[in-house]
Amino acid sequence: MGVSGAGKTTLMDVLAGRKTGGYIEGDVRISGFPKRQETFARVSGYCEQTDIHSPQITVRESLIFSAFLRLPKEINNKEKMTFVDQVMKLVELDNLKDGLVGLPGVTGLSTEQRKRLTIAVELVANPSIIFMDEPTSGLDARAAAIVMRTVRNTVDTGRTVVCTIHQPSIDIFEAFDELLLMKRGGRVIYFGRLGQNSQKIIQYFEAIPGIPKIKEKQNPATWMLEVSSTAVEEQLGIDFAEHYKSSSLYQQNQALVKALSTPPPGSNDLHFITQYSQPMWGQFRCCLWKQFKTYWRTPEYNLVRLGFTLIAALIIGSIFWGAGTKLKNATQLSVITGGMYIAAMFLGVNNCQTAQPVVAIERSIFYRERAAGMYSALPYALAQVIVEIPFVVTQSSYFTLIVYAMMKFNWTAKKFFWFLFVNFCTFLYFTYYGMMAVAISPNVQVAAILAAAFYALFNLFSGFYIPKPRIPPWWIWYYWICPMAWTVYGLITSQYGDDEHTIKVPGMKLDPTIKWYLEHHFGFHHDFLRTVAVVLVVFPLFFAFMFGLCIKLLNFQVR
Repeated sequence: MGVSGAGKTTLMDVLAGRKTGGYIEGDVRISGFPKRQETFARVSGYCEQTDIHSPQITVRESLIFSAFLRLPKEINNKEKMTFVDQVMKLVELDNLKDGLVGLPGVTGLSTEQRKRLTIAVELVANPSIIFMDEPTSGLDARAAAIVMRTVRNTVDTGRTVVCTIHQPSIDIFEAFDELLLMKRGGRVIYFGRLGQNSQKIIQYFEAIPGIPKIKEKQNPATWMLEVSSTAVEEQLGIDFAEHYKSSSLYQQNQALVKALSTPPPGSNDLHFITQYSQPMWGQFRCCLWKQFKTYWRTPEYNLVRLGFTLIAALIIGSIFWGAGTKLKNATQLSVITGGMYIAAMFLGVNNCQTAQPVVAIERSIFYRERAAGMYSALPYALAQVIVEIPFVVTQSSYFTLIVYAMMKFNWTAKKFFWFLFVNFCTFLYFTYYGMMAVAISPNVQVAAILAAAFYALFNLFSGFYIPKPRIPPWWIWYYWICPMAWTVYGLITSQYGDDEHTIKVPGMKLDPTIKWYLEHHFGFHHDFLRTVAVVLVVFPLFFAFMFGLCIKLLNFQVR
């Protein structure tokens, strides 16, 4: 406990190994051995002040996900499920097990229920010690009492609970066994047992000359904060931190710290063979299971994306109705090129923009789950990448079918599947591009700006507005790394790159073949298609790789 700014959360973050900024000095030991965070994360839990959970999975699924990733692999699935059910009863969530978690203050669980879920998610890992950062913050008296009943039930199972508490009620305060009281600057005023009805701490402060006696039925927590305030220190001319250091209680605590800083004879440091409870494959399966459920239950993302694609396909098809059979001159070829280019760019950008908020929400959850030692970055990133593929396959399939039929392209299997392949790769690399933008940005707003900054360049160097042969040599390098340039190359060349029919071109006496015109005007060569196919596969792989790498290396969470 302590006044605001005393350093309660900072101290607990350091002890729990969750601090990401600043300088940390000193020595943290577990049973006398130096603390190793990878090992400590396996035996500890941390309940953050803000309850961060995947909104589109149920309460029971949240616990299952945590249990299957954090309990030892030697425990079979049936035992894990039994343990999940026991924890739900312990925290009194069994009547809400099939309810979606939802977004805070919008849908799903209430604030108090989310707090109990946060505790339950840590409990199913069967930790020896649980850290809780202000578990009653923002709750009314009844909700706080329910949460603290859950905390007390947790202690009764033999676990240690370390909490930061800000001005608790009498019932909540006296539910604890020991108190570490701090003043501004992180200096300790009192550290010891509370005693029955807080008698020990009351006796400690009442023994200080000038401190008024506690009134009958007064909240000891409130009284304690009042009599140890800065104003009282100035009035009495005393520094409570220095007074504590000169007390016998301090000497006892120092002796205890010294005794516990040395490992008992014959004891061994806690050690796990692997950093995570589950192997890489198990982590990936669990992450993919959760991601698929999240995506399936997010219609405002996927259903809207698929619906938008359907409408766009019908609009594009109706605007360019039958254009594939009306290829008589260069202008008509440009119209077809523009139609395919605009459709791919339009839907690609939409995929990029709509993916970013979803990925940003999941990233904040990833920070908590990775810090808890659930999984490493690679399985999470791989699951996030793979879960997009079925939806993009569906999107590109019916888009291709509608547009191909309405524009009346040549109905051969080879040309149709080329068209499908190029659209699929385009929609996929735009989606992964949006995910990568989130991974390298501190928030979704910056990610949107970053992604949009390159849309103009994608347009300019796509090879449609400025054909490749007309791009200045000092800018041609960007044409080769522009994803849209390869999309346009693949879409046009796969349909017309081998077409020997002639077309009329203004300024030319002899009518060239479509193949010749594409080669000399656009720089599109049909025998280059295999290379185009490889590059179109490389782009989504590259953006997906960068997403995973940035997720692993960059941490924008500030604690």
